[in-house]
Amino acid sequence: MFETAEVGNALEKAEFKRQEPKLRTALLEAQRGLAAADFSVVLLVGGVEGSGKTEFINQLLEWLDARGLAVHAWGEPTDEERERPFFWKFWRILPPKRKAAVLLTSWYSQPIVSRVFKETGQAELDQRLDQVVEFERMLSAEGVLLVKLWFHISKSEQKRRFQKLEKDAETRWRVTDADWKFHKRYDRFREVCEHALMKTSTGEAPWHIVEATDRRYRNLTAARLFLDALERRLEESRSKAKADHKPDHPKPKANSVIRKLDLSLKLGEKEFEERLEKLQNRIGTASRRLKKKGRSLTLVFEGPDAAGKGGAIRRLTQAMDARLFRLDSVAAPSDEERARPYLWRFWRDLPRTGRVTIYDRSWYGRVLVERVEGFAAAAEWRRAFAEINDFEGQMAEAGTIVRKFWIAISAEEQLKRFKDRQVTPYKQYKITEEDWRNRAKWDAYEAAACEMIERTSTEGAPWVLIEGNDKRWARVKILQSVAEALEGGL
Repeated sequence: MFETAEVGNALEKAEFKRQEPKLRTALLEAQRGLAAADFSVVLLVGGVEGSGKTEFINQLLEWLDARGLAVHAWGEPTDEERERPFFWKFWRILPPKRKAAVLLTSWYSQPIVSRVFKETGQAELDQRLDQVVEFERMLSAEGVLLVKLWFHISKSEQKRRFQKLEKDAETRWRVTDADWKFHKRYDRFREVCEHALMKTSTGEAPWHIVEATDRRYRNLTAARLFLDALERRLEESRSKAKADHKPDHPKPKANSVIRKLDLSLKLGEKEFEERLEKLQNRIGTASRRLKKKGRSLTLVFEGPDAAGKGGAIRRLTQAMDARLFRLDSVAAPSDEERARPYLWRFWRDLPRTGRVTIYDRSWYGRVLVERVEGFAAAAEWRRAFAEINDFEGQMAEAGTIVRKFWIAISAEEQLKRFKDRQVTPYKQYKITEEDWRNRAKWDAYEAAACEMIERTSTEGAPWVLIEGNDKRWARVKILQSVAEALEGGL
């Protein structure tokens, strides 16, 4: 693969100066087009050490309006990063629509380096690369243009550059012991990188290998590749029709996981109080051990309006140290959130080790309300099942205990609770016109929920179905499940 970038391409200074003004003008024009477009851009600049990645990025910043371009690079992972899933730090910096980001190090750096130094095996590398492909596929589907450039120089050229920099007192600092450590493993690095690039060069996000021996040729070629990709996307976005967002109203099955629940189950007040105290004590004790065991906890609550999510959550938080948990009541996405992939707002707030995050509604809005109300196109909510499974799988892999609760109530019980809210002054804020509109689509929401449960209940992030007509029964069952999940995971 890399032989194509060792053929001796170069550009004379006069020719570079002749071509540069036209290229700069085109880049700025494309950037202005991006500022009015409905997508964002992420430019990955990778390659061997000494190939001029930083020099190219500095050149690009000179040619473009730097106000629309953010540059990110990472060194050794921080404690904050180590305590969350691998992709967390990359999700956090995703640019909003109409903006671009340049990544000097990316989700490729750590897996490649770990394999080069034999800290991980081939199977682990391939598993991470498979996750990378899925990650990039999702970003592309969510409107992110990924441009991946790989700068290549030969082993002898790398050595020559390092030696030249070391001879000059003013540039000696640019060559580190780590650089020479990499140079000694150049052949191994090349082998691993070739495998990684072949495995992750896809239709959505292909790799472009740039011969980087000649500085002028490298900068001009890389900038043109970036420009070409951006201009193609701009042209596509001008001609592409917007996705048709139609409401989807699936019909419920006669027998389903929700309809099989026995909603007549009840618990007496005395037994409830006794069990509540014991369960809260168990949860309080176990939650304080999360940090020591290197674990965190994520709880998701979904269900029809008035199902009792808030009341159940309050009984949970009463058992926990307020410094350890965060409650996220999920509403419609803000403008900032709509400008990025839909999972962005959830990725950025994942709990650190020892912490608990509780979601009152969650990322499942994509396959529930957004599906039924037509806020998401069919292609978007259909692929969301697999994307959510991957998201939760990465949480579990990183040490997060995940439990998801669907609180089921009957349509008759919901109507009773709605009427109670209407006549009780301190409950009136809980009932809205939207609640009544959603009730009219009861069957569609039930069918969508059944499909959601069937397709996203996994070993690492199972759904727990709760009979919710009797609030005492529901609350005890939820607390029992949380206590068992904590104790089993610790």
